[in-house]
Amino acid sequence: MPDTDYPPIEEHAVIGDLRTVALVATDGTIDWYCPQRFDAPSVFASLLDADRGGSFRIHCPDSRARQLYLPDSNILMTRFLAPRAVGEVIDFMVPVDSDVTETPHVVVRQARAVRGTATFRLRCDPRFDYGRAPHTVTLVPGSGAVFESTAGTLVLRTALPLRVEATAVVAEFELAMGECADIVLEWNSTIRPLIIGEAETLFTRTLNYWQAWIRRGRYHGRWREMVLRSALVLKLLVYRPTGALVAAPTTSLPEELGGVRNWDYRYTWIRDAAFTVYALMALGFTDETAAFMDWLEQRCHEAPKHCGLYVLYSVDGNADLDELVLDQLSGYRGSKPVRIGNAAATQLQLDIYGELMDSVYLYNKQVPISFQLWEALGRQLDWLARHWDEPDEGIWETRGGRQRFTYSAVMTWVAFERACRISRQRGLPGPTNEWKDYAGRAYRFVQNEAWNPARGAYMEFPGSPRMDASLLCMPLVKFSGPTDPRFLSTLERFSGDLVSDSLVRRYAADGSDGLTGDEGTFNLCSFWYVEALTRAGRVAEARMVFEKMLTYANHVGLYAEEIGSSGEALGNFPQAFTHLALISAAIHLDRALG
Repeated sequence: MPDTDYPPIEEHAVIGDLRTVALVATDGTIDWYCPQRFDAPSVFASLLDADRGGSFRIHCPDSRARQLYLPDSNILMTRFLAPRAVGEVIDFMVPVDSDVTETPHVVVRQARAVRGTATFRLRCDPRFDYGRAPHTVTLVPGSGAVFESTAGTLVLRTALPLRVEATAVVAEFELAMGECADIVLEWNSTIRPLIIGEAETLFTRTLNYWQAWIRRGRYHGRWREMVLRSALVLKLLVYRPTGALVAAPTTSLPEELGGVRNWDYRYTWIRDAAFTVYALMALGFTDETAAFMDWLEQRCHEAPKHCGLYVLYSVDGNADLDELVLDQLSGYRGSKPVRIGNAAATQLQLDIYGELMDSVYLYNKQVPISFQLWEALGRQLDWLARHWDEPDEGIWETRGGRQRFTYSAVMTWVAFERACRISRQRGLPGPTNEWKDYAGRAYRFVQNEAWNPARGAYMEFPGSPRMDASLLCMPLVKFSGPTDPRFLSTLERFSGDLVSDSLVRRYAADGSDGLTGDEGTFNLCSFWYVEALTRAGRVAEARMVFEKMLTYANHVGLYAEEIGSSGEALGNFPQAFTHLALISAAIHLDRALG
């Protein structure tokens, strides 16, 4: 397919209902949507195959498009500027929160004419189960259309006159200034006429929900708009029934066009815990933090005594995430393979215990943890004590063989050090002398083995020629002081090796990670760099890097995982880790600026 069939990754916004999301391109196309939950099979996936993926487009032909979110909300407006008219489409999903149980899994699209007489075109062309399940379409005049397959039923409710084209429905209609046409999309529902004012009622409920939620935020610093937009994105990526936060709502968006670094990110990584807890608690969103801690506690209770935690889980806590390739989909701009599932779930990544204990430590400072959770954590620390010095795949989930990664040792120190702190502060029982010993051994390993005096820097692992951006976290987790001579020296070498202006690579692309091809710079690491510079006292430099990074956000303030050589977005979108790191960097930089 030609590139023109695929909007750039950054030309998207996202709407959601606290169960799943839909991506909406600037041309009015919903080109990614998995009903019911993030990791469910898609019904719209033209983002990954323009021919076979399926899509739902409403637009004004021969117009220029602009997109924005309504203030303090996740309601999207796409405006179409035609020569003699201006039309707009309002897109939102109705949040399915604890106090809103009706109308589950509803996508609402409202077409309006705001100037002149606007012509709209509609085409709804679903493809069930990633395009694998055929479907039929039935028109119900005055009510809409029903798409049925073995994978589920999609109901399109509207009073617009529709016609069938193959297995899609289409319509062309005109609206005079002030007129509106409502379209409601429901999953596994029944067809019925739209009631006058029904869509507007859903709009008001949704707007009130988001504006009430964001008012709980307490950040009032210099970058309030970007920070609160990041918070709104994170809220969309939380699966409300369990409190789990997905890394991103998409799969297989490439880290390099035409490359093979295409992964499914619709799952929850344990390491997100500390960063999630810090960012959301710092902004005042404690309910989401408590729900995520409940999710983490369940994973700890479920883990057998002889096993550690899995690296990642589905939103309901399942760790059986076999990695499969969908051969029927051609991939974003031909970037194959398209994957579902993630084989990293079975990797050994020892750093997750440090992030887990750090999140518990931060949470416990405000809400005392239960004895049951403390006991479950003790079992995880027992497991870590037996395995902490083994080679692992590390934070970057490399597939080139296990190593004694420095970051994993740093986070081992964090795990045992935070356990000692919690035990001391709360008087909770535990073998604190043993924990201190393991913390000391991990600390000495980093200082004695991972420090390269010739380079004047900590390296990716002992004997490695590469630097590793994950080590920017050393002062963030208090492993080293921000002005410790060794860290300052590492930061200086790091700036020369992995930083280009404000953009930061994870590590040098030399093929040793077991994967072919290249990747973009990592947005998460760029915001870690801002925070490291801030803590090191290089505040003016940190502010400049931060301000430059803000220019790489898309038109509605969202980030993908990476940035390509021409400033384009790469990787899954939007990425939670990037927005978490942005929040943390903004808080610390704002505080340093006074």
